[in-house]
Amino acid sequence: MVETTQTIRTSRRLGPMLKTPWAAIMLILGLVAILDPGNLMETLRFAVRALAHTAPYIGFAVLMLAYLKATGAEVMVARAFQGRETRMIFLAAIFGGLAPFCSCEVIPFIAGLLALGAPLSAVMAFWLASPLIDPPTLLITAAALGWPFAIGKAVAAVALGLMGGLVIQALMRRGAFAAPLRVYQRSGCCGAGPRQDATPVWRFWRQASRRLHFRQELISNGLFLLKWLALAYTLEALLVSYVPADLIAGLVGGEGVVPITIAAIVGMPAYLNSYVAPPLLAGLMTQGMSAGAAMAFMIAGAVSSIPAMAAVWSLVKPRVFATYLALGVSGAILSGIVFQAFA
Repeated sequence: MVETTQTIRTSRRLGPMLKTPWAAIMLILGLVAILDPGNLMETLRFAVRALAHTAPYIGFAVLMLAYLKATGAEVMVARAFQGRETRMIFLAAIFGGLAPFCSCEVIPFIAGLLALGAPLSAVMAFWLASPLIDPPTLLITAAALGWPFAIGKAVAAVALGLMGGLVIQALMRRGAFAAPLRVYQRSGCCGAGPRQDATPVWRFWRQASRRLHFRQELISNGLFLLKWLALAYTLEALLVSYVPADLIAGLVGGEGVVPITIAAIVGMPAYLNSYVAPPLLAGLMTQGMSAGAAMAFMIAGAVSSIPAMAAVWSLVKPRVFATYLALGVSGAILSGIVFQAFA
């Protein structure tokens, strides 16, 4: 009986560990060691070199995110949802790429905005831009794909937010989405929505509670980025070693609308989180993927990520959710076409 109880406790402790990126890395390296032992050291060297190259970007991104959290700077985002509707759409699209929200926090934040009377058009602009870019993602993308691609993605995020917000505004003026919300109860898992009367404390180090919050965010975000990027670069090493370049080039290589459209359609169900996607796309581009197709893949994948879709689905009715996805994939294709033209 005692042995059974201990076995159950051990399995409960090991269960969550086996679902982590570290476990996936060990599994991948173990398979390479068994199936292709001659490539094991090269795979490790590739991943370590890539991670070392990205380390300065990771450090700066983690410091920036911890600072924004410790100061309470997210209250500035809530203030963007005040004033004239068109102004709100523009500011929501811009702040969507700057807001340091996790996928859990965005749900009560958006619910609070809607409860305060923020128009759906501005909320949609924020929703579309928010999963595409934030300070850490911008730096990770720059490290893996270069600053032109990172800046292009940031511009595409704001443009997609603006397009979505203005489209929703036009549809609402014609009577669409008169009652867009589901019945929503705040769970309080990551906060209770925006506080527009709060003020950021830029010199956070003067308060012990904010210093503690800074340390906690620094450690948690640092470990989060480290584990996901270690997995990303391990996967990139496999991609470069084992996926034929001709296969990638045949599907999403070359110029034109077709490869970009294919990349956007494939990117939606094949989502990789914003920290894993850039290194893998770097590998795909090395194998022959066009720049426009890479941009379309990344944008479509971010919009269709499970956290992003869950946030929308949990708060709005199906027709608004369907419009969100339609705007996301069409915006991804347009972004890919425009980026390809300039790239």
